[in-house]
Amino acid sequence: MKQNMGSVDKIVRALFALIVGLLYFFEVISGGFATVLGVLAAIFLITSVVGFCPLYSVFGIRTNKKDQSS
Repeated sequence: MKQNMGSVDKIVRALFALIVGLLYFFEVISGGFATVLGVLAAIFLITSVVGFCPLYSVFGIRTNKKDQSS
């Protein structure tokens, strides 16, 4: 599993997860919408920590500037 996410991509995903978490904590979002956003936020957080996005791999996308040749 080779990293395919750049720093900016990781930061944006982590910020999204943080914002969704805060919106849920302060009860701004709830119900099914909160569940969907929560799952998406969890996926974004995991991929930002690992630095690998499976969908990027499928579509051949790389946002990291290192090792662009492969």
